[in-house]
Amino acid sequence: MAKPTIKEALLQVSRVWKQLAWDGVMSIDTVDEYIEVTERLIDFARAHQISRLDDVTPTLAEAFVNAPGHDRHRGIIPTPAGGTRRQRRSAVTSLFTHARALGLTKAAPMVDSPSIARSPRRPGADLQPHEVARLQFHSERGMPATRHAALLALLLAGFCSAEVGATSSADLDLVAGSVHTNGSTRTLSRTCPLDEWGVHVLRLRAAHLDRRGPAPHPLVASATSAPSVAQSSVGAGFGDIARRSGLSTHARKVEPRDITRYVARKILNETGQLSAVARRLGLSSLDVAAGLADLQWHAGGDVV
Repeated sequence: MAKPTIKEALLQVSRVWKQLAWDGVMSIDTVDEYIEVTERLIDFARAHQISRLDDVTPTLAEAFVNAPGHDRHRGIIPTPAGGTRRQRRSAVTSLFTHARALGLTKAAPMVDSPSIARSPRRPGADLQPHEVARLQFHSERGMPATRHAALLALLLAGFCSAEVGATSSADLDLVAGSVHTNGSTRTLSRTCPLDEWGVHVLRLRAAHLDRRGPAPHPLVASATSAPSVAQSSVGAGFGDIARRSGLSTHARKVEPRDITRYVARKILNETGQLSAVARRLGLSSLDVAAGLADLQWHAGGDVV
């Protein structure tokens, strides 16, 4: 029996990944990421005159994990970020794990690969109301043709970056002043209220997009983008706003998650209820909600 190529193995293993996503064991976003990484592995291996799965050695697999990459402007990144390397390592490991289970190979090129350490989590930027107002001001530049104000409005409604990337004009109820999301791999489906500024900028954005053709339209991402690409695009768009406002510097990085923390603290201050924070952010864990709201409490649930 002929030894399978990496591409042939991907076709069979991707069916397993998709079934795992259907069963709720793996997210569909992870499936898409693993397929994309494996397709890049195919190209990388081909450049080394390798096409068979069994010929992927530990040396080649490690070289692929650490290979230079590209940024969103197609510029070269000589040393990929830890997150990129972990994603590659995870995808290759999963590919060979399931390929062995299917009897396609006995190889395990990543078995002795050392784990990739995570950088310590940066402390939150602890945004204040006047800084959020500054972000809003700078996000309005070029609107509604630019997406920045709409992006920030959705984050301030309580959406995570994955949800922002998936939101379309069909999800808006501007009469009621709300926006709906189907949730993400880590958040639940819900409808979130919009403040006056959010209604204003999203109405302008939706009207601008409607002039391009029949609705609905994605509000901040391309209609053809994969979910992971749309989510990454949201992070890049918010980074533009944060830098333009002068809030994100070499000494202080401001990220979409800092808006989530701001929303969490604001809701907790207004309602005094951690459950209200969890509902707005689509969280099933009060512990996670407490962490985002900077609320310290004992393991038993008592507030400190």
